[in-house]
Amino acid sequence: MFLIFEKTLMKKILYLFLALASYGISAQTTAEEYLNSAVSKFYLDNMEGAIVDYTKAIEIDPNYIEAYRKRGLAKETLKDYSGAIVDYTKAIEIDPNYAPAYRDRGIAKGKLKDHSGVIEDYTRAIEIDPNYATAYFNRGVSKFYLGDTIGACKDARKAQELGDDASILIKKACN
Repeated sequence: MFLIFEKTLMKKILYLFLALASYGISAQTTAEEYLNSAVSKFYLDNMEGAIVDYTKAIEIDPNYIEAYRKRGLAKETLKDYSGAIVDYTKAIEIDPNYAPAYRDRGIAKGKLKDHSGVIEDYTRAIEIDPNYATAYFNRGVSKFYLGDTIGACKDARKAQELGDDASILIKKACN
């Protein structure tokens, strides 16, 4: 237990040093500097500060996909699932083949119990990366919630074939 606490503390200290280093002698001027500062704030559990810096990075570079996605993660942490979905959707508009944004948007939609939306997002993520085991598993979970046990079982078995531990879903959907 102490070891876990110590690792967490060390990680936060590292991010604090990164945050301080990113400020340097002058203020941030590039989108990447704001993104680095935001990431540090995110890991120090300062979501509001992270969102401010992600927004500044986006103002400098309106096509900065990673800033939209990470701002979405910060919003999701604050349980602003609708706001997170807006950011993930913007990242997808910029690059329709950016699988992490579909994954993250699927998670936020799942928090809102939009299982049809989750299935759509994970289906697209699988089209982009057919070996994405977690996408099969998560799509299977949503299919299970919608009563499609055959589809859930098929996705669970595919996830397991690709290396995901889908045993819990297999037990529920495939028996």
